[in-house]
Order: sequence, then C-alpha cells, then structure tokens
Amino acid sequence: MNLANKLTILRVLLVPIFIILVIIDSFWANIFALLVFIAASITDYYDGVIARKQNMVTIFGIFLDPLADKLLVTSAFILFVGIYTLNVPAWMVICIIAREFIITGLRSIAASKNIIIPASMAGKVKTTSQMIAIITILVILVVNAALTKFFFITSYDLVDMHGWQHILGLILIHAPFWLMLIATIFTLYSGISYLISHKKIFIDQKN
Repeated sequence: MNLANKLTILRVLLVPIFIILVIIDSFWANIFALLVFIAASITDYYDGVIARKQNMVTIFGIFLDPLADKLLVTSAFILFVGIYTLNVPAWMVICIIAREFIITGLRSIAASKNIIIPASMAGKVKTTSQMIAIITILVILVVNAALTKFFFITSYDLVDMHGWQHILGLILIHAPFWLMLIATIFTLYSGISYLISHKKIFIDQKN
C-alpha cells in the first residue's frame, strides 16, 4: 500500500476519534478535536499531492479519498446540530448531506458511461467554505469551554456585559449559524451547478 492511501486510511481512522472528542465536550477534548480535524484536513491535502506527483493514483484511493472526506465533514456537521449552544439548524446539514448524495449519484452515472466529472471552481469554493465553517465553529467550542472552565460564565453572560465582552458574546452565539448558512448556500449552488453542467448524463443514448 502506497503512502497516499495510508494517509487516506489515517483520515478515516481519525473520524471516530474526532466524534468521541466532540461528544465529550470539555475544554481539552474540544482542543484535541480541533487539532484532530486540522490534522485530518492536512492528510486530505497531502494524499492528493503525493498521489499525483509520485504517480500513486489507485482505484482504492479514488474510492476511499472522497469517502473519507465526506465522513469527516458530515460527522462534524451532524455533531454540531446536537450542540444546542451552536444554534445550527438541522435543515442546513440535511441540505449539505443531500447534495453530497446527489452529486455522488451523478458521478456514479457518469462513471458508468466512462465520463469523468472534474472538480469545478464552485466545488472548490464549497469545500473551502465548509472547512472554514467547521474549523471556526470548533474554535468557538474551545472558547465556550474555556469561559466555563476558567471564568465560570457562558457566551450568554457575555452578551449581558458591555464593550468587547458584549460583542464577543454575540459572535460566539450567532457566528455558527451564519457560517453554516454561507456553507449551505455554496454547497447548494455547487450541486445545482454540477447538475446543470452535466444534465446530458441523465439522457439515455440509444444506438
């Protein structure tokens, strides 16, 4: 097994560790969850670079790499819905996951017709917006846990204060919603863009 595939497998193995850490929801657990997610994201970048530069592209890697990405990202979004302080609506996560199922189906149909659908700019923007949202929300979880552990207050207590504390409280409470909304909009846009650009794939060609 080549190095690129080993990095992809490592990313898959990091997913349950990430899930457990977020569920624990303590100060140190949240810090380690953030570090694990960043580490997994780094492996996502380097396994692709290594595979292309060293000609290590394999069928196994083509199958597992996008699966590992979806496991990591969807796990984070689903976990966020269960954390009430984040105010992340379930419908946003449902839209994001539905888009992934639909585009995976599109790629499967295309593959059956020997058509490769390359990553588009909209898809790259979607991925970037999702990563920014997840990492920022994980940082917010760390800050919320630090407020409780070291200062015995919550973000809602900060809102009742004045000055920068009030502003910080508003950011901690409302930023997850808006970050998720932006990620959801880009995700849906990229999905619709893929479907429109490759709509001919759904047309059965008869001899």
